[in-house]
Amino acid sequence: MENRQNLNETIDHLFRTEYGKVVAVLTHKYGTAHLEKIEDVTQDTFIKAMQVWAYKSVPDSPTAWLYRVANNALIDVLRREKKLSPKDPLEVGKSGNGDVEKDPILDDSISDSQLRMIFACCHPTLSQEHQLVLSLKLIGGFSNKELAEALLKKEETVAKLFTRAKKRFRSKVQLLQIPVQMGLQSRLFRVLQVIYLMFSEGYKATSGTQIVKRDICYEALRLALLLRENKYCRHPNLEALIALMCFHASRFDARLDDQGALATLEFQDRSRYNQELIQIGIYHLENAGTLDKKPSSYHLEAARSYYHCMAKSFEETDWKSILYLYDVQLKLWYTPMVALNRIIPLCKVRGPQKALVELEKLEKTSDLEQQALFYAIKAELLSELNRSKEQRQAIKDALNLVENELVKEYLENKLRLHS
Repeated sequence: MENRQNLNETIDHLFRTEYGKVVAVLTHKYGTAHLEKIEDVTQDTFIKAMQVWAYKSVPDSPTAWLYRVANNALIDVLRREKKLSPKDPLEVGKSGNGDVEKDPILDDSISDSQLRMIFACCHPTLSQEHQLVLSLKLIGGFSNKELAEALLKKEETVAKLFTRAKKRFRSKVQLLQIPVQMGLQSRLFRVLQVIYLMFSEGYKATSGTQIVKRDICYEALRLALLLRENKYCRHPNLEALIALMCFHASRFDARLDDQGALATLEFQDRSRYNQELIQIGIYHLENAGTLDKKPSSYHLEAARSYYHCMAKSFEETDWKSILYLYDVQLKLWYTPMVALNRIIPLCKVRGPQKALVELEKLEKTSDLEQQALFYAIKAELLSELNRSKEQRQAIKDALNLVENELVKEYLENKLRLHS
């Protein structure tokens, strides 16, 4: 049973880190016309890995195994459909030891296949919505549920959107080509948004038994750092994005207590904060000076996270500065979710009653009542106001919406404490 669990964890890790690479390499090699077949063979390859590796040991180079099996499976499919001839040279690409040879066509400006795929998915002929859906599904390996959470949409809506996006992608983007200079810069902001959403899903896992999916977070950070190597991609927004990811990642180890239960910010052991990552974050934040004196949302979020990282305790947090940063962001780019996250610092600065009034206003002007976080925050405010009966109902409402097992366990414990 333990070996099976370890295998499941290995497959899940590889899916998060390798799925997008396999899809990207095969799409670059065989073209976007075969995108759906590429998705199918890639998914089948991971299923096959689960079956084969359960009886044999995991290969020394699992990544090479995945590439080889997916590549061969796609060749078989295309030949059956007479899309390739038996002597088609596309099969050449495997070395004798099972590794996949480097593709000589890779663009030197961005060598990573996933970044090429993201830039292709962010083609200007595609709508912004299609760009995000394609990128997160094909590069991030997001499920419909994860994507629905990231984009605040229903799962069925996401599924239909992805189908339409793939159809347009196939018709408008035949090759995975990286634009140069101005063309590359014009797509940069969308690429940053994709990386940010990838990191966000990893940092606050929508479902499952983990509160943090570190694989997704570190992959997002790796892509951002790789992007930074290209001189045309260097931009204050990228520096700020790297900074905020470093600050958030520095708190990974503190988000669970010694028993493996969720530890909220108030109860985190701050000695577990990774000081090296904090210093790296500070370096990038200092390099993120804005060109037009107008900060991006990444700048503001990074600055808020900086204050949390530097506070010696929850009580000593500079809540006034954090509230100010939220106010600036809402003035520049209002979103209901940012307004919701502002409620806690508002409570700390102006009191729970004022914060509850603001929360009730949000409830009337948005659909945030469909979010578990809305009711969790409401429960905190009602607790501060000693309205225990209403607090219990808010926790129950949150439990009806939450799908992450650790968050559910945390809320259930709170409900028992206040019963």
